[in-house]
Amino acid sequence: MFLRATTALTLAALAAPALAQEVNVYSYRQPELLAPLTDAFTEATGIKVNVAFLEKGMVERLQAEGRRSPADLMFTVDIARLASLVDAGVTQPVTSDVLSANVPAQYHDPDGNWWGLTTRARIVYASKDRVDPSEVTTYEDLADPKWKGRICTRSGTHDYTIGLVSAMIAHHGEEYTKTWIEGVKSNLARKPQGNDRAQVKAIWAGECDISLGNTYYMGQMLSDPEQVEWANSVNVLFPTFEGSGTHVNISGVAMAANAPNHDNALKMMEFLVSPEAQKVYASANYEYPIAPGAEADDLVKGWGTFTADETNLMEIAGHRSEALKLVEQVDFDG
Repeated sequence: MFLRATTALTLAALAAPALAQEVNVYSYRQPELLAPLTDAFTEATGIKVNVAFLEKGMVERLQAEGRRSPADLMFTVDIARLASLVDAGVTQPVTSDVLSANVPAQYHDPDGNWWGLTTRARIVYASKDRVDPSEVTTYEDLADPKWKGRICTRSGTHDYTIGLVSAMIAHHGEEYTKTWIEGVKSNLARKPQGNDRAQVKAIWAGECDISLGNTYYMGQMLSDPEQVEWANSVNVLFPTFEGSGTHVNISGVAMAANAPNHDNALKMMEFLVSPEAQKVYASANYEYPIAPGAEADDLVKGWGTFTADETNLMEIAGHRSEALKLVEQVDFDG
């Protein structure tokens, strides 16, 4: 049975001197999404977890605080945000046999500056009425004229889209990827707009037949009475890169460069990749656990299985500037 819910502190409150048995977390994920996990850690170790939720500006905050920062750990989603922490010099490398054993190589920084916790696949939501599941094969195929007027998507400059474009560059190079983006753009049913759930709503409304989205949005829609009908109108399908697997992104954790509670922070990082904690965290967020032997929630398993692309996410992150340049060159959102 979990202890009381972790208190979401203001950043000002976190600036107080660190106690011996606590760990301070800066998080881009809402505290209520972390509470089942942080409560379990406190119950197992007696170490209190203080969570400060930041909507934006984590790097800037850490840089401004410098050596005075109370932050021990940073929780975030998307390889772009993890890479930005490393690039800004606000992380420190972590070496741990436990982390290495439980986090596959493609899901952590080769130098140990960040470690993945859960994955989400970038999949295709497809109309149950208008799309035969066998039609959806590869990401490359989305540029095929058979999809003309049938695709909805969010902005081409959004991190999720840039992540997929970056992965396409990693697989095929810039020239191929530019042609691919142009092909996808020519197949759009409407101007890119909205979030991933808005694309599913558009499929339900008959505005398009397929869209790109993250897997966990299906869980979120099914838990929202106003969106259940949208979710039930689509199938979750797992395209792949030609000759490889399905594109995935991650949620992850990094240790702050000046972590005042280093040992407690390391204990929490190692706890986060244990099979028990993985199941709690993945279930709370409708994501896939990373640790070997950890099982996904039954709802998530019901969406089907897939083989993940094994390209290291730091390699993909390294192509983000080229990806943004290509998206802007073809005026994808225009």
